[in-house]
Amino acid sequence: MRLLQRFCSSFPKQSVNVRGRKGGIFTCTRHISSAVDDDVPVLDPSSLSPSLTRGIHVFNCPDEVGIVAKLSECIASKGGNILTAEIFVPHKKQTFYSRSEFIFNPAQWPRPQMNEDFSKLSTRFKAVRSVVRVPDLDPKHKIVVLASKQDHCLVDLLHGWQDGKLPVDIKCVISNHERGPNTHVMRFLERHGIPYHHLGTTKDDKREEGILNLVQDTDFLVLARYMQVLSANFLKAYRKDVINIHHGLLPSFKGGNPSKQAFEAGVKLIGATAHFVTKELDEGPIIEQMVDTVSHRDNLLSYVQKSQNIEKQCLAKAIKSYCQLRVLPYEQNRTVVF
Repeated sequence: MRLLQRFCSSFPKQSVNVRGRKGGIFTCTRHISSAVDDDVPVLDPSSLSPSLTRGIHVFNCPDEVGIVAKLSECIASKGGNILTAEIFVPHKKQTFYSRSEFIFNPAQWPRPQMNEDFSKLSTRFKAVRSVVRVPDLDPKHKIVVLASKQDHCLVDLLHGWQDGKLPVDIKCVISNHERGPNTHVMRFLERHGIPYHHLGTTKDDKREEGILNLVQDTDFLVLARYMQVLSANFLKAYRKDVINIHHGLLPSFKGGNPSKQAFEAGVKLIGATAHFVTKELDEGPIIEQMVDTVSHRDNLLSYVQKSQNIEKQCLAKAIKSYCQLRVLPYEQNRTVVF
């Protein structure tokens, strides 16, 4: 209760909705709301004033009294207005996580000054992580997509990018399989000027050096059903996040052919898991999971079809959440997803 009081009292005196409290998570939303999630129809901040734009800030630091008040003061002192704030303090752990969305006038709060102001807060509270993003002003995340023979996740990402649903800039596509010039994927890539690199692999050569040369100028990588295991040396050399889609509901059915494993086990729920890649196969921190029902009437083909559908949805949502700063590392192998 102490945390709830200090959280809500830190806002200026306007009505505040406390939407929920569960497992140490507090979510407060002003009645003058904004685009919190692309899938929820809410008021566009630009309708309040053409000079305003939206910012996102995430914070992770040792917990102490006054963090929320100082975050609110930092934003309000520059004429900004907090629209949504979410806080998570794990039970019996002195660790503070928050994600805030706010509107501000870039003329009153220039982007370099914003970085400096949040940097001072980071120093003040010995923050482990403090990231601010202004989607309308900052460059989109630069990514490279790696895929193997199956196209469903790759095609879905390309169309999501084309429709503006994924806030990323796809620099290129890398595959260990050749695709003919008249295939749907190759025609799409050629039409939009996205390079395609075929790096054939063997048991002894996974072409990781070639991949590293192509992905240096990126923010993170996406494995869209790339059926090669990236080595610990590759991950150490790349040093940035890699998001993978696993066609199974981890931690069950690890490794190859999870749909066949699930079918043979007679499960009634199948799923897909988007997770960060680590040196341990299929054991990285989970970002998103989705499920679908199956029954004795399903055969292996319908299992696979249902699995592919949720794989596409799960991977797209994970990428969107990552770009919207909704995903934070938590403990050794977990995530906080606001």
